[in-house]
Amino acid sequence: MGVLDSFSLQGRIAVVTGGAGPQFGSSISEALAEAGATVVVASRDLEKNRRFVAGLNDRGFDTHPEALDITNTESIDTLKRRVMDRFGRVDVLVNSAVVGRGGGFDEQTPDYWAASAQGNMVGLFALCKAFVPVMAGQGSGSIINISSIYGVVANDPGLYEETDMKQPPDYTFVKGGMINFTRYIANYYGKQGVRANCICPGGYFNEQPGPFVQRYEHRVPLGRMLDNEDLKGAVVFLASDASRYVTGVALMVDGGWTSL
Repeated sequence: MGVLDSFSLQGRIAVVTGGAGPQFGSSISEALAEAGATVVVASRDLEKNRRFVAGLNDRGFDTHPEALDITNTESIDTLKRRVMDRFGRVDVLVNSAVVGRGGGFDEQTPDYWAASAQGNMVGLFALCKAFVPVMAGQGSGSIINISSIYGVVANDPGLYEETDMKQPPDYTFVKGGMINFTRYIANYYGKQGVRANCICPGGYFNEQPGPFVQRYEHRVPLGRMLDNEDLKGAVVFLASDASRYVTGVALMVDGGWTSL
């Protein structure tokens, strides 16, 4: 096998949670499909999901829409059953779905944190409980969890001056915990052929206010915010045999932000 062949995902079954989302999810699903995988795109909004999948399939890819609510363990169990009934295996699981977040430290409440934990923490755990044993049973699999630079470093409050933006504290808490949970899975299941890694994206350009964008781009070494194309290579690398000896890693895709 040549080195470029090792990046191929032909014959692999991939599940992407939040896989039709405009921030990360859609580009992740597209990248895996472009690399040859059969992709199960699992999102809360099934109709939106179907439209997204139809667009990919019109381009000749093999993708399938499924409903998923990561705050509901029954929804997760249903997704697993439908995937296994249809395909009989799972080779890649990308945990990209998140529960909506907002508000700074002053606005968030303990009840909000409990709701955030139900989806972002309990949901992640339940998805791994559902699919990791399948991978272990078949002797191979790749878990890719989408964390953040703010799971590794603290946010810079100065970025948000002259805007109404605030960095939600639950986001930092969840994304930091995700990285160590990924390491736990990597260590616990490595000898059964399961790899687990995190991708930590930098700031994603989403039409934020000008002062924020200018400060962010001035600070980051590559001089721009992340866009939808920037995660594709990292996702395919970690999903494929090109990374067959890589596990327990938090891969920074941040334009150099965390190098400062």
